[in-house]
Amino acid sequence: MNGKDLRLRRLLPRDDSRLFAVPLDHSLSLGPIPGLEDLARQAVALQEAGAELLIVHKGASRQVLPTLRPGTFLGIHLSASTSMAAPGERKRLTGSVREAVRLGADLVSAQVNFGEPGEGTMLEDLARLTGEAEELGIPLLCMAYVRERGHENDPAYLAHACRAVSDLGADLVKTNFPGPEGFRQMVRTTPVPLLVGGGPRADDPAQFLTVVRQALDAGARGICVGRNLFQSGDLATLGGDLRRLLRSPGREP
Repeated sequence: MNGKDLRLRRLLPRDDSRLFAVPLDHSLSLGPIPGLEDLARQAVALQEAGAELLIVHKGASRQVLPTLRPGTFLGIHLSASTSMAAPGERKRLTGSVREAVRLGADLVSAQVNFGEPGEGTMLEDLARLTGEAEELGIPLLCMAYVRERGHENDPAYLAHACRAVSDLGADLVKTNFPGPEGFRQMVRTTPVPLLVGGGPRADDPAQFLTVVRQALDAGARGICVGRNLFQSGDLATLGGDLRRLLRSPGREP
């Protein structure tokens, strides 16, 4: 067993374990949106609500690191773009795996948007990062999305995206939920664990929980959700509901 395998086993101790991850990279891409005005305070609240892995950019780690509990994992996100850029602007690398390791990361992550003009360069960047991550023994999560108009939630397109980033070395994949049957097919054809994202901001928390439940029943190994959690208005209650859905023999409640 190497270092990466050991870290993956901590994140997902058993075959039936489910991970509760929260990405907090939105303030770089969208600005200090509601819920992320005070990142340190939100990090504390999320951990109290049950979050096990917090994913931030390297500079934002300065606010989050002092809040981390012994059992909370740190992810460093290594690609970015902003909403001020031209439509279709590719994600650019914003850090290295070595930097993330120095910060104490348990995991690194990057995003690939399929169907955009910069797709090929994003795949090159991902391949470079997976090589660095393998060398330094740290897992890599790829956030794989389809941006081609009309196919954002197409199961066949999403399955292709998930398999592509897995083939390039991603150890975990976060993606959209196209519905139960489509997601089951994605699980069958992607040889690494899939985490389901929260998708667009839902007005009804019950609707959001239904999607999470369906995804878990279809084989998701956890969630990686942001705005539908930290903008919910009742973080403690929704976090408790998510913990109950995620609970499995592989991790203590």
